[in-house]
This record gives sequence, C-alpha cells and structure tokens, in this order.
Amino acid sequence: MLTRHYDYWPKLSKSLTIPETPLYDNLAVSASRYPDHQAIYYYGNEISYRQLEREVDSLAGYLQAELGVSKGEKVLLYMQNSPQFVIGFYAILKAGGAVVPINPMLTADELEFYVKDCKIVNALVGQELYGKVAPLLKSTSLENLIIAAYSDYAGESFPLEVPEEVKQPRTNFDSPRHYYWEDCVRAADAPQELGMKADDLAVLPYTSGTTGLPKGCMHTNSTVQANTVGAANWAGASANNIHLATLPFFHVTGMVHSMHMPIYTGGTMVIMTRWDRKTAVELIDNQRCTNWVAISTMIIDFLANPQLKAEQLSSLLSISGGGAALPEAVGEQLYQLTGLKFVEGYGLSETIAQTHFNPADRPKMQCLGIPSFDVDARIIDPATQKELGVGEVGEIIVNGPQIMTGYYNRQEENENAFIKLDGKRFFRTGDIGRYDEEGYFFMVDRVKRMINTSGYKVWPTEVESFLYKHPAVQQACVVGIPDAKKGETVKAFIILKQNEKEKVTEEEIIEWSKQHMAAYKYPREVEFLDSLPTTSSGKILWRKLQEKEWEKSELK
Repeated sequence: MLTRHYDYWPKLSKSLTIPETPLYDNLAVSASRYPDHQAIYYYGNEISYRQLEREVDSLAGYLQAELGVSKGEKVLLYMQNSPQFVIGFYAILKAGGAVVPINPMLTADELEFYVKDCKIVNALVGQELYGKVAPLLKSTSLENLIIAAYSDYAGESFPLEVPEEVKQPRTNFDSPRHYYWEDCVRAADAPQELGMKADDLAVLPYTSGTTGLPKGCMHTNSTVQANTVGAANWAGASANNIHLATLPFFHVTGMVHSMHMPIYTGGTMVIMTRWDRKTAVELIDNQRCTNWVAISTMIIDFLANPQLKAEQLSSLLSISGGGAALPEAVGEQLYQLTGLKFVEGYGLSETIAQTHFNPADRPKMQCLGIPSFDVDARIIDPATQKELGVGEVGEIIVNGPQIMTGYYNRQEENENAFIKLDGKRFFRTGDIGRYDEEGYFFMVDRVKRMINTSGYKVWPTEVESFLYKHPAVQQACVVGIPDAKKGETVKAFIILKQNEKEKVTEEEIIEWSKQHMAAYKYPREVEFLDSLPTTSSGKILWRKLQEKEWEKSELK
C-alpha cells in the first residue's frame, strides 16, 4: 500500500470505522438529535428534520402496504433534484427496497433498458417526466407510478425566478395504478421494520462500459456509508453547515456530498432543481451557504456572471468537485474572488463517489488528489498488470470500503473489472493516470472511450447503437472533440447507405438524434464519410479520427 501521501494528510485519522447501521438510520439519528433544525430549503420553503422523517416514514409505509414493495425490490427513482427525491430515496430504503436512480434527461427509449434490466414494478416519478414513463407501462414490467409535483414543496413567495418544472401545478392523472405523491404521504401508513443490515443492497447507480450497455453498480448500505462518513470527516462538516445542492442527486457525487452527507451530519440542503447562476449566488448569499460541491462547467458559468460580487460569497467555507479538471486560470479567478481554492476529487459510480481527495489546506490544481480513508490506490501496466512507480503512466486501480460488490447481472464484466494484487481485490477503473513523488494522483487518459461533456459521461458505443437505428445510417463512429465550454462534445462520423446519400443532411441526423437521445448525448456535429479508417481485422480506428479532430482544434 502506498503511504507517501501520508506526509500531506490533513490532521485527521487515516482510517475510519464505518457504521454497521443502514443508511436510513442516519436520517433517524439526525431527526432525533435536531428535530426542529432545517433539513431542506427549497425555493422559499423550509422543511425540518422532524417533517422530513415523518414524510419518509409515511411514504415507506405506503410503498409496503399499498404497492407491495418487498425487501430487496428495486424501485425506480426518476425525478430532478427536489425534496421528493430526498424523501423518495430514504423511503425506498426504509421500505426495504433498493433505489435505482436514473438520469431525468434520458428518453423513453433509453429508460426502457433500465426498467427491463431490473424488472422494475414500482416507480417514483416527477410529473414533468410522465410522458417518458407512460409508454413503458405497456411494454415492460412497470405497473405502479407515484407521481410528484415539485410545486407542492415550493414556497409561495420566493423572490427569484423559479424553474418551469417547479412552477407547474399538480397535473390530473386519471389512470389506474397512478398515485399522487401528497395522497401517499398523507395516508400515514406506518412502515414495517425489516431489520435491514449493512450488507443489504441500497442503491444501483448505473454506468456504461465499453460494450455500450449500461451496468448497475451494486452498492450496499456499508459501501455508501463509507463515503458518506468519509466525506463528512474530510470536510469537517456538522449540523451548522449549509450545503448548496446543484449537482444532480441521481449522480453519485451529488448523491453523497449534497444529500447523504448533510443528512448524516444534520446539516441543511439548499436544493436547486435546475442550475441558474443568478439564483445560485442569491441562495449562497441569502441562505448563508457554507459548502458547495460543483463541476467545472458550473464554476465557469458562475464566474461569468458580470453582477457577481465577492461579498455575496462570504459565507462559503469550501468549494469542491470533480468530473473534469478545472482550468488553472479559472481556479485562480475563483481564488481571487473568494479566497478559496477549488478542491478536486476523483471517483466513479463503481466507488459511489470519491476514492481520492485533495487536502483542503494543500490542494493541487488539475489533480485527482490523494487516496481517501482506507483506500489503497496504485498504478499498473494495463496489459501485464505489473505495478508501476512514481511518474510512470498506467491504469489506476483501487481497493477500499466504498467499492461496489459488483455489476448487477454482469458476470463476465465482473470478472474483468477486478484483479488480485498482494492478496487484495482491486477495482480496475479503466482510467490512465500517474502519481507524483508526494503521492498525489493525476489523470492522463482513459482506457475506455468515455466522452466527458460538462461532467456527464457519454459512451460512444451507446450513441452509435442509437445512430444505427436511423434508416439512412450504414456505419457510425462517435468520438469526443474539443469544446471550449463543455470540455468535450460529441461528434459522429457516418457512412450513409448508398440510396440515401442525396436525401439526408447532417442537420437532419442531428435533429433525429435529439428525439432519441438525452440532451447531453446526441451528436453536436456530424460528418459524412465514404469510408472509416479500420485495422486489418476490420475494427474502426476511432482514436485516429479523434486525434485528427484535436489536431485541427490546436491549429485554430
């Protein structure tokens, strides 16, 4: 195990004892300790820990008594950041289920895969997403929908602009097996105690792999607790911290740092359903937010606000995040404005957020950080699996208490995802990196063909699989190309079928893609080719196409 980073370790224990209690118990403890303390602030409305726990228990009881949710059942949570997301997440846990949190930007075509993969029967859905879910009631195992209107939890006199989804009044769904959120909570069914344990499955965040098929990462109460408690200790968080929640809760970073960690410490979540830089700065100022976890694109947009003033940010104690490196010039601008250094971290869905943190008092820019509590991180040659040393470039592998137990229903992928080294089971991240003489890790490249656009992961094979459904497409290759604002964006190289070459334009392909893929996935650029570069065995040389695009960008 590497220990050279211990010389720069904060004044904290290097190891943590992980609670052997279910994740739900964190809420019960905080509600017992701080019943009248504010748990959530949502566009002018305040929710105490007492109310939060009461509504979680009521919804959990309804899930059990009325919808028949049983221990271990996978329940879909398909909505945007809101009090209902928090309530729904913990209610599913209390009912004995496992949460399947899905990106609300996905289309009905994409959502169908997740429902079928988990054989989902019950779903908690934001009403603005109903049109994407409704078709699946006929084509999948899905039967019951609890539908939430965010406006039910918003305040009546919020002085700033409110997202359209939050303004929308409750819609009438006069259909069987459709249940209104408020009715479910008001039923006040008492949940049955099931004696959930630390090693019970808690959440299945999905990620994609080289095959393009999404994979559910099986996380137990224990693996999530490891990073929840780790995040709280690293941040020195308490009930007095006020967290601005702008990252999506369905994603592991927002889930752990902006939801689970505040609940564990009894802190306050100031929730934004949609990102808006003006609203963000006003909330920081008016609610006296102390902690903000963001991605680089949010920080860049935030700093571009010409009305932004340093005194509006005086309450902030830390600004941190990950996903993509923050440009050094932006980091310096943030520091000059706030006196705070952006603290980056590193992790994956498979590790339920962080395996690495930068020390708050000694961060390095564009750096993954040092291994977190009880994490053994190393660099290996991806081909030979030989361990490498300082400055040598190879694949990052990690061992730690937050590592998933495996991919759901993916035996072959599980066999390839883990290796044994020195008697330990390490997860192969697929990311290429190095570490310096002080034990700080840095990203170099990616083994997988992942495209990082504004912090969202786009998997080229998945995009290609949708493009092949277009009747004019004969062959497609998707790569990431430079984008000044997003870091990377998606470009598709396409060979058209012979009889379609004069009929279809690049713009038409892009417009068609918009209808079939999430907004962050569809190609922003399309280029028609007569042939694609291939190896002697016929494999498409996607990297060759990508390198040409990056070279063109550098010449501009």
